[in-house]
Amino acid sequence: MEGVKHIVAVASGKGGVGKSTVTVNLALAMAAEGYRVGVLDADIYGPSQAQMLGVGEGVRPQASGENQFLPLEAHGIQAMSMAFMVDVREPMVWRGPMVAGAFQQMLNQTRWSDLDYLFVDMPPGTGDIQLTLAQKVPVDGAVIVTTPQDIALLDARKGIEMFRKVKVPVLGVVENMSLHTCSKCGHSEPVFGEGGGERIAAEYETRVLGRLPLSMGIREQVDGGRPSVVAEPDGEVATTFRTMARQVAEQIDGEGGDQGPSISFSE
Repeated sequence: MEGVKHIVAVASGKGGVGKSTVTVNLALAMAAEGYRVGVLDADIYGPSQAQMLGVGEGVRPQASGENQFLPLEAHGIQAMSMAFMVDVREPMVWRGPMVAGAFQQMLNQTRWSDLDYLFVDMPPGTGDIQLTLAQKVPVDGAVIVTTPQDIALLDARKGIEMFRKVKVPVLGVVENMSLHTCSKCGHSEPVFGEGGGERIAAEYETRVLGRLPLSMGIREQVDGGRPSVVAEPDGEVATTFRTMARQVAEQIDGEGGDQGPSISFSE
């Protein structure tokens, strides 16, 4: 893709496991490591990146030349989403071919500016958009998001198998909601089970990129348009995401890629 060096798909196979939250924080962490980064929100039916990045309702991308749009910028990264095109309350009552067509338009008509990494926030499942992405652009790798519970792992396996069929390497697994710590008493408990990320990573000979807690703070931060990497850049969650970002860059670019100055979110 013009203006993009590397494309990374973030997928889950199942909704409700925190994939979009992982996508936006991983993208921001990669930017904090000094790379030029963009996010493409491929969930046509339920786009969420606009709110997570704090882009106000009604903000629209500017046209650039004939049939092209400039991505919006938020927190130092570029972004494109169906949420920038339509009213947030408007449901996308579309059949599969229309959804795939809308996704292709965002792919082909967004004028990205010299990105090192474009993170694609994939919708749940293994359908039209996943196949369109794999067939139309060179995807460098996929990150699989899951919770430790067996039901989520069933769909995560389908996601991994789908990427294998279309020859996209799986860069690793992110285990979300791995542990909950009570804010009152400090007791920690694996609400959704434990060890699921390790089991599926071992099964498919990949790695666990990181584990994230079941945390009210993470949820409140993305709801408020300031994801954890921006809201608490020196916090434990942001540190975990930056470690994940380095692992992704090492696998794709090689250690010590051609990143520029890092971004500070502390101001």
